[in-house]
Amino acid sequence: MLDVSPYLVPPETRVVLGDHDPNANTGFEGAKEKGKEALHPLNARLSELQRRLWAESKRSLLVVIQAIDTGGKDSTIRKVFSGINPQGVRVASFGFPTETEMSHDYLWRVHEETPPDGYIKVFNRSHYEDVLVVRVKQLAPEEVWSRRYRHIREFERMLTDEGTAIVKIFLNISKDEQRKRLQARLEEPDKNWKFKRTDLADRALWEDYQRAFEDALGETSTERAPWYVVPANRKWYRNLVVSTILIETLEEMDPQYPEPEEGLDQVEIT
Repeated sequence: MLDVSPYLVPPETRVVLGDHDPNANTGFEGAKEKGKEALHPLNARLSELQRRLWAESKRSLLVVIQAIDTGGKDSTIRKVFSGINPQGVRVASFGFPTETEMSHDYLWRVHEETPPDGYIKVFNRSHYEDVLVVRVKQLAPEEVWSRRYRHIREFERMLTDEGTAIVKIFLNISKDEQRKRLQARLEEPDKNWKFKRTDLADRALWEDYQRAFEDALGETSTERAPWYVVPANRKWYRNLVVSTILIETLEEMDPQYPEPEEGLDQVEIT
């Protein structure tokens, strides 16, 4: 498998996204088609580990995926989890909070979506929106969003203490790659539905979002809940890296099938 350690954000590290090449394909020698083929055995391995996690049903895995607009969150989930039993995998997305959600603390709706034992839960966007969008669009003062880094670290520590492994993925694309993807949404009829004029307003805030992501990654990457900055301009390589990260995480968890009932060798089915 690929060596994904170069993409890990060590705890208490200042992150500079400009130091991370979104075009990287380190550790893989081959073209796009070879990369796509290499994903199949990773899908199979991930499926096997997911079955063991489901059967064991004592722990769970939370996968947080964040990216700038057009970063590829949806397609990453679709490709990486291809062939995985949907019974044990759930995806949650967090849009603008409802009136009820706004009447609670900002982590209330997030905690409700964390995975029960045996499950893999994928957050397509997450509680990190409350230190990203909230910051960039000035929906709360700095004294409010800045203290949320500590809240998030402590929230994630509680989850890991209670048996939920956490891995966090930042899909890193370049500004030029975002331009190409937005242009494709305008030009390709089957992608027109994805385009929103507000995407252009958010694109104008590119640098602000980059700074917000840098601070969030540096403030909240911990040994128990690490961040990975995944090069995501090349979609096929992105999928290989994310799959490898998840496989390594589950292999470290090492879920086991439960012991069978005693005396099964004496059972005769007539």
